[in-house]
Amino acid sequence: MRSFFPAESCKETHPNALNPQSWLQIERGKLPKLSSHPSSASIESLVKVPQPAVLPFYKPADYVEVLAQIHEELESCPPQERSNLFLLQYQVFRGLGEVKLMRRSLQGAWQRANTLHEKIIFGAWLKYEKQEEELIADLLANCGKCAKEFAPVDIASHLPFDVNVSSVGRMTKENRISQNVTFKIGDEEIVCDRQKISELSAPFHAMLKGYFSESRAESIDLSENNISPLGMKAISNFSLTDSLIEVPPNLLLEILVFANKYCCERLKDACDRRLASLVSSKEDAVELMEYALDENSTVLAASCLQVLLRDLRNCLNDSRVVEIFVHANKQQLAVMVGPGIFALFCFLSEVSMNLNSSSDKTAHILERLVEFAENDKQRLLALHQLGCVRLLRKEYDEARLLFEGAVKAGHIYSVAGLARLEFIKGDKLLSYEQFSSVISSVTPLGWMYQERSLYCDSDKRWDDLEKASNLDPTLAYPYMYRAASLMRTQNAQAALAEINRILGFKLSLECLEIRFFIHLTLEDYKAALCDVQTILTLRSDYRMFEGRVAASQLCTLVREHVERWTTADCWARLYDCWSAVDDIGSLSVIYQMLESDAAKGILYFRQSLLLLRLNCPEAAMRSLQLARQHASSEHERLVYEGWILYDTGHYEEGLRKAEESISIKRSFEAFFLKAYALADSSIDPSCSPIVISLLEDALKCPSDNLRKGQALNNLGSVYVDCGKLDLAADCYINALKIRHTRAHHGLARVHCLKNDKTAAYMEMTELIKKAKNNASAYEKRSEYCDREQAKTDLEMVTRLDPLRVYPYRYRAAVLMDNHKEEEAIAELSRAIAFKADLHLLHLRAAFHEHKEDVLGALRDCRAALSVDPNHQEMLELHSRVNRHEP
Repeated sequence: MRSFFPAESCKETHPNALNPQSWLQIERGKLPKLSSHPSSASIESLVKVPQPAVLPFYKPADYVEVLAQIHEELESCPPQERSNLFLLQYQVFRGLGEVKLMRRSLQGAWQRANTLHEKIIFGAWLKYEKQEEELIADLLANCGKCAKEFAPVDIASHLPFDVNVSSVGRMTKENRISQNVTFKIGDEEIVCDRQKISELSAPFHAMLKGYFSESRAESIDLSENNISPLGMKAISNFSLTDSLIEVPPNLLLEILVFANKYCCERLKDACDRRLASLVSSKEDAVELMEYALDENSTVLAASCLQVLLRDLRNCLNDSRVVEIFVHANKQQLAVMVGPGIFALFCFLSEVSMNLNSSSDKTAHILERLVEFAENDKQRLLALHQLGCVRLLRKEYDEARLLFEGAVKAGHIYSVAGLARLEFIKGDKLLSYEQFSSVISSVTPLGWMYQERSLYCDSDKRWDDLEKASNLDPTLAYPYMYRAASLMRTQNAQAALAEINRILGFKLSLECLEIRFFIHLTLEDYKAALCDVQTILTLRSDYRMFEGRVAASQLCTLVREHVERWTTADCWARLYDCWSAVDDIGSLSVIYQMLESDAAKGILYFRQSLLLLRLNCPEAAMRSLQLARQHASSEHERLVYEGWILYDTGHYEEGLRKAEESISIKRSFEAFFLKAYALADSSIDPSCSPIVISLLEDALKCPSDNLRKGQALNNLGSVYVDCGKLDLAADCYINALKIRHTRAHHGLARVHCLKNDKTAAYMEMTELIKKAKNNASAYEKRSEYCDREQAKTDLEMVTRLDPLRVYPYRYRAAVLMDNHKEEEAIAELSRAIAFKADLHLLHLRAAFHEHKEDVLGALRDCRAALSVDPNHQEMLELHSRVNRHEP
């Protein structure tokens, strides 16, 4: 969703609709009110939120139950079924928006692939999902390391030739007759060893060693058998040497067809493998795949498939590639991909939908997905996804049949598609009744009320959206709708407060766009500039006004109404934002500084740190890459490379980069990186003195107070872990002196360890006063006060950031202490409904066990192990509960 403008305001016939200057003047000074432009609507009337899309995702009514079923099946299913179960798990996590868990499921599918073809598919899929990590391939190569799933599979070694297949025409040594046979092809004669040629296949054996007239002939005419003299010479040579190494590709294709015709399996296999070794580009794969399918050449087909899938984003823009997948029959697909047909089309459809959801090729690929679905779960996913595409393409009758099929197969979310179709037909009441029926028949979820709200009048819609937010606070549409509604009633301050509710815990481009317009209405151009600069940091090509105007253009226009800052002003502002724990404000300042001639490497690095705090890991990695590109020296570049490696899980390689940088020049960032990596990746207490020494070395090197404050804070944490509380306190106090506000947190911990909870409480109160984003501060303060105050603080945490799980666990534990088991489980279920969290599931499983609800405990254990299959406490609980399963 890119814009909030009604379609009629954006038609080309409105001269001002597409021109930002009609409402945003270039001249410095105060922007005129939009009402002064009679041809232009006011900003308030333009802030309109379109309906949320019907998402092409699997969204079961009870994802915990589905995950538990998958885990149970994985424990007992035959090996060939495991990959498809992990694929289903992937689809569940995709519907929940859990990117890390999605990738873990793909990793599981790849690791447990039972066939070469599944290995190729899931390896290529992982490569696609981790595109940002392809950027570090050169770093890994320099370290002598490469992620296995990124490396092409050695297909020939995975498809060994069955030697027994070619033994049909062989004779015992005693019966061998040493004589030649001449094959005539046109005017040429090729002399071959009769015995060797007869060993190529049963037909040749019958021809040359059987009871046919040719068996005694010294010359046989093969002119009508589509083999050239050069081809026959190559075959003769192969019969003697078992090698085709010098044969050119065009001749190999000719021999392949001939070998297939005469059942020369050994020759065909050699041809197959030799051709497969020559496939290195999309052009090769497209040209050779047809031969592979026609001649049943599995090695060649797999090699072509691997090349196409490993660059699928580009390959799907080639109609020839699409034709291969869309028009291959089942037998040809079996040659190409073995039993992995459904997994193949799942991958193809995801990439194609990401490229263009409403394209013909996407529809055709999804039709194949439906065709090859093997069970209800696969069928409902395929039907629903194709239904979403038909809906986008306005093919309403086809979409209806597909959504109905998905609902029949058990996918309740597909009712959203059916309701949308009734609404399009003009039957708003029926759409409303459909969702009322759904809500009354199952435990309602947030998206159900959100969908029903689309078919109500304003008051009822508001009520349904409040219920949606209570059940699932991560849904963006309710906040956006309420903000837009408040804007239309000229209540901009209330609209701003509403949109800030979600931006406090979930950074969303669409919500930032709405806030940008609200700030314009309030004539707060500094805040508007901050929002649009943050948007551009997250996505430099973002467009507004339904995609008609580049955000960068609006940024330029708004900047004309904000006083320009000098470099010194920018640094001062950055200190203010950093100290106020205002990460969005800090991003905006850095964006502005990057437009100047300042050293860009360090700025992009700071940008990456902020993006990580804001839970934007992909954008953070892009910034780290830019820091690497703009590094002003080799030792600086090595530090950024170390962070890139560390953040992608390559800890030892990251440490080595830090050491290499230090060997060139002792710098703050190199020592800091080494200390951080060592402390974070090692559980050995003996490492603490080394980490302390490294941080002390870092503090001796030149740096600004923003980074030194962080180093002091980290040093304080290490001292606390070592029991050196006075030294820790000194570090935190020194950090606070240079405005590192987060050091209040560490100092509070020291006070608590010294049994002074009152001082700890006051310290966290100071942090709450100073920090703009203070949910974590309220959460931490709750540990230093009585139960009633803790409850109040944790209610505040849930209002500020409903994704933080500790408050739910705390409240549930208090309820269990008071013997209110049902209320305790309900408190956990409230959060589990929208967040697949291991700790929530673990605690709920323990509560079920306490109640002797073995089935409930077992279900939660299995779902939790889907989130983290290696969690030791969870494994122990699962084992204990499993012994009591009825």
